Amino acid sequence: MKSLLILFLIFVQLCFAQENLPQDYFKPPLKVPLVLSGTFGELRPNHFHAGIDFKTQGVEGLEVVASASGYVSRIKIQQYGYGKALYVTHPNGYQTVYGHLKKFSPEIEEYVKALQYKNEKFEIQLFPEAGKLPVELEETIAYSGNTGSSQGAHLHFEIRDPSSRPMNPFLFGFEEVKDSRPPTFRNLYAYTASKDAHVNYKSGRVKLKPIQGRNGIWRVPEVEAAGEIYFGVEAYDRLDLAFNKNGYYEAETKLNGKPYFRSRFNRFSFGESRYLNRLIDYAYYKEFKKRIHKLRAFELNRLEINDVHVNNGILNINDTINYKYELKLRDFKDNSTEIHIPIAFKSSNDIKKESIKETLHFVQPEHAFAYDKGLIDVYIPKYALYEDTYLDIDIDGESVKLHDYRTPIHKSITIGFDVSEYSEEDKEKLYVGKKMPWGTIYHVNTKKKRNRFTVKVKEFGHYILTKDEDNPAITPLNFRNKQWLSNYRYLKVKIEDKTTGIGSYRATVNGKFILMEYDYKTNTLTHDFNDNVVSDTENNFKLVVTDNVGNTSIFESTFFRKK
Repeated sequence: MKSLLILFLIFVQLCFAQENLPQDYFKPPLKVPLVLSGTFGELRPNHFHAGIDFKTQGVEGLEVVASASGYVSRIKIQQYGYGKALYVTHPNGYQTVYGHLKKFSPEIEEYVKALQYKNEKFEIQLFPEAGKLPVELEETIAYSGNTGSSQGAHLHFEIRDPSSRPMNPFLFGFEEVKDSRPPTFRNLYAYTASKDAHVNYKSGRVKLKPIQGRNGIWRVPEVEAAGEIYFGVEAYDRLDLAFNKNGYYEAETKLNGKPYFRSRFNRFSFGESRYLNRLIDYAYYKEFKKRIHKLRAFELNRLEINDVHVNNGILNINDTINYKYELKLRDFKDNSTEIHIPIAFKSSNDIKKESIKETLHFVQPEHAFAYDKGLIDVYIPKYALYEDTYLDIDIDGESVKLHDYRTPIHKSITIGFDVSEYSEEDKEKLYVGKKMPWGTIYHVNTKKKRNRFTVKVKEFGHYILTKDEDNPAITPLNFRNKQWLSNYRYLKVKIEDKTTGIGSYRATVNGKFILMEYDYKTNTLTHDFNDNVVSDTENNFKLVVTDNVGNTSIFESTFFRKK
């Protein structure tokens, strides 16, 4: 059966290799030297990076050009995520994506603004008809920025296949990106995968200490082990002209000279992206903010990036043979780093084992779990957990400490709160928050239905029913009441809500809606007078801001502009 599986995986890989990928069809989306700050498939929080990030020389406003001819098929503007993003569909069925944009080209900007005003909202998603916004190869379609969840000015760029799966852009060319340095190895770990297994007489995660040899190959002093084990690596890749610690392209292992396991970042589907939390050592990441890539596959989440593996990448160490395990990390330019690990079988009855806290609540992934005590109930659906788990649940009044934050969750779990004892007035101010170890409480989107409040969460932790009675704060940034603003391009206001965050806002001038773009990173609302909706000399500005539980603040001011 295993041999059939291996043959099937090899067949799939050959089919992929023979796929007729267009070469030199897609051109660079920027007109500056190409330097990357992010690579495809990088291990990010809860997801794989779906594209490559181009540096924009530390500034915003660089011309972004169409990577190939086609038409704008989707436009999305949101506070978080990709911020302002364009999606272009091409005649060959592929799609390119351009994210974190500052603004669109004039024609696209006019189209978007008209619909933002029609719908009276900043965040919007549009799907223009195929002939509405055609673009030509290397036509300017937008300008680079820092919108959405971007942490610095850059252009996020993707190529998606006809099934909307992100693919590694390097598969299509982009030879202009220079990379002459091999991946950098940081740490190596071994893991036990069975109860009787050990690595150097320890169970669980065991840190190894490779030494770099004269030929550049890293070597580990002989590992003494028994039973089922596997390995994990912490590493990164640096490209030329940049100091960013990017992801590598491939991790390949061999056992006694034969291919054993490989992760190759060519393509993935968004549906499998959250399985990243299974691919990495999630507990280690939550504690130390560093990601260990586990060099093995799991039954419940067969990732497309794991295209070659024997026995799911797990080694069964016994006394029949000697073992030589080799790991090679490679970037897309074929620069590589190698680690060699000799393994010797050593049985032992004296193993330092990890302790497992057993509780009354034993949950298996293939079964749902429900728990109800006092004012709180918990529901965990099937396959929300990755492995058998003893849940630690502590309910105290209107607070629940739900298991261990170092345990990953794949599907949303539901926590319910009985609020029947509260008045209707109090219910309006109540919400469910996640309480951090240092005391800060973060708002969780709370669904309110009569006497029951519920939240859906994808992290274990401490959740509490609490109240927000504070109104948002509104502060004008570049004007004061009764000021002349004839020479001003923008009207700027700062809005803040430190308890539950901004839920919504609406701005008007003389009773007419005006568009204000929201940047959550600076808590700033900005109106562009070039929208030409403010046409009177005397203008009464009104801004209504509501937080996530309904507390509302109103700011009003008068300003003047020459007609």
